[in-house]
Amino acid sequence: MTSFAPDSIVLNRKLPLWYQVSQSLRASILGRSPRDPLRLPTEEQLAGHYGVSVLTMRQALKELEDEGLISRHRRRGTFIEPGVKRGAPVQLLGSVDAIVAQQSGMTTTLLDEGRAAPPAELAGYFPDLAEVATYHRLRADEKTGEPTNHARNYVRPELADLIDPADLVRWPMTKVLRDVVGADISRITDTVEARLADPETARLLDVPLLSPILHYTGVTYDTAGRPLDVVVIHYRGDRFSFTVTLDAT
Repeated sequence: MTSFAPDSIVLNRKLPLWYQVSQSLRASILGRSPRDPLRLPTEEQLAGHYGVSVLTMRQALKELEDEGLISRHRRRGTFIEPGVKRGAPVQLLGSVDAIVAQQSGMTTTLLDEGRAAPPAELAGYFPDLAEVATYHRLRADEKTGEPTNHARNYVRPELADLIDPADLVRWPMTKVLRDVVGADISRITDTVEARLADPETARLLDVPLLSPILHYTGVTYDTAGRPLDVVVIHYRGDRFSFTVTLDAT
């Protein structure tokens, strides 16, 4: 039986290999022609194709299996699910302390602040509000001064009334909400997807228009499940990395 042929990729050794492989294979699967075979090459063949270990390849395949893009059958092989459609973007979940650490270590400039209606794509997080507080910040590498990302936070007004904008230059919003405002944070969801730089992002991050960026949406919830803050961050695609720490306890 002929196997599906995935695209090639040049791996960045600064990012988790299994993640890069899983996303490359994911893109190949979602962009395949209806005439392409559904059967994938073996783990060993895929590992050779991407230049990674079989263990790394196995981890990448598990990610795709968990997402429902593929199914694995003992002795038969690994197959693309026939009716698979583009699913939700990659989601990264971690502790509040992990999120704070991720957001720290950069020089921050507060570009503007104010009040406005939440953007249409985020209005569902604030169904009871006609207006939210907004903060727009630019972050740069502490050592080089090179811009790395710009962030827009949308915060519930009653919390924003307790925020000193100067604190947002010193600390991440998550830390300000938890440690200064005293918000009762229960969880944060992170969603990351690939996009192309729009004119504003290209200007702020000093990258060519339509160059690859990472579009991040983070939602901070309280113990009642109510969103307190939604942040949209555009990261330079060549400067972003992440670490996921899993606590086995």
